[in-house]
Amino acid sequence: MKKLFNNIYYNKTVLITGNTGFKGSWLSIWLNLLGARVVGLSIDVPTKPSLFVAASISNHMQQEYADIRNIDEVTKIVKNIQPDFVFHLAAQALVRPSYDNPLDTITTNAIGSANLMESLRSVDKDVVAIMITSDKAYDNLEWPWGYKETDRLGGKDPYSASKGMAELAIRSYIESFFNKGNSNIRVGITRAGNVIGGGDWAQDRIVVDCVKSWSNNESAIIRNPYATRPWQHVLEPLSGYLSLAANLKNSNKYHSQAYNFGPSSSQNYPVIDLITEMSKYWEKVKWKDNSEKRSDLYEAGLLKLNCDKALFDLNWLPVLNFHETVKMTVEWYKTYYQGNEGSMYDFSIQQITEYVEFAKSRDITWSNND
Repeated sequence: MKKLFNNIYYNKTVLITGNTGFKGSWLSIWLNLLGARVVGLSIDVPTKPSLFVAASISNHMQQEYADIRNIDEVTKIVKNIQPDFVFHLAAQALVRPSYDNPLDTITTNAIGSANLMESLRSVDKDVVAIMITSDKAYDNLEWPWGYKETDRLGGKDPYSASKGMAELAIRSYIESFFNKGNSNIRVGITRAGNVIGGGDWAQDRIVVDCVKSWSNNESAIIRNPYATRPWQHVLEPLSGYLSLAANLKNSNKYHSQAYNFGPSSSQNYPVIDLITEMSKYWEKVKWKDNSEKRSDLYEAGLLKLNCDKALFDLNWLPVLNFHETVKMTVEWYKTYYQGNEGSMYDFSIQQITEYVEFAKSRDITWSNND
């Protein structure tokens, strides 16, 4: 496994902000598997249950609790641990709560990102920082083709706007402080959409709603059965983040570059197809169509990403097809709800290993073109 990224993370100190969240927890497990010294920075554990607790991830890393909006706390932690790599995932990550508390969303996502960039100015050693934003950072014009990294950023709802603001803050720090040839800070920006996978218990997630209901032998309530979504496993964008960071460590030419990491168009399926596929791996499932009434809250429709740049520069491609994505997701939850909480860390490692084997069998190496 360590050879996958040429041992680049082995014995390196890696800071993950937002590590107690869904993506951050999976990334923590993967980096630990690669031999990194993982340090997490989060304000709390965002859900109950959570992957972070279910897999006892705190037993395998150093945990620091702080508010990403507090510049003094963030700077103190960054200076103390002296990271080699930083993956910034700390965020308010949901659209609907952004309407309930837009200022909290904006300060967490935009000011939080600026705070992390500011904290890196205090570090004298070489650091690679991967700043994770969202596909919703793009100004969604509802067109049918994929957005490229050069397309306009924007956002009509508070969540999307906060991600666009974060990108502007990140870009300003790169251009103002980290853009000299001898800069010790190299920064990459990544944009990805919603993902599925075992261990996600966030609100308003169709997979979460289903497995929670089915684990109690109840019917899942389906609000938009014919809405089409791109179903991408959580390990897909994480492989992109790891690949970009590894390439940045080896070459300055990727510095300040933004990359999309999204599923192929063949991953777009209606919700009802997702549920039907999930039912193959979970016995006695039930659901009810309760199509929700028209909401006055704006949320962008299907937004596609063009990932040609990631393919050309990083040899990055998504690995799993729709059926494999769903199977891995349901098998994780099924293992958990069958009372195997104590083994979820090992089971998560097993799924990462399975994912890597799929990649190797399909000649996907996540290496650069140098």
